[in-house]
Amino acid sequence: MTKKIIMYTTSWCGDCRNLKNALKERNIPYEERDIEQNDADYKTMMGYTNGKRVIPTVEIEGKILINPRIGDLEKALA
Repeated sequence: MTKKIIMYTTSWCGDCRNLKNALKERNIPYEERDIEQNDADYKTMMGYTNGKRVIPTVEIEGKILINPRIGDLEKALA
């Protein structure tokens, strides 16, 4: 079973774009949530990051990764 990935992003974030591209290259599905488009998503992300605006923030079935590298994300999926 594939673990559900939720990625909190913005449209202008280079790190977000790089991580999304790496996931696409590996055919790893994810759900993107733009924190500038949805206040609830913004508040959720801020709760995960102790009130700091850090993106990308990734949730994998309850595990939170803050600005992860693709290798960190792959380990969390293993």
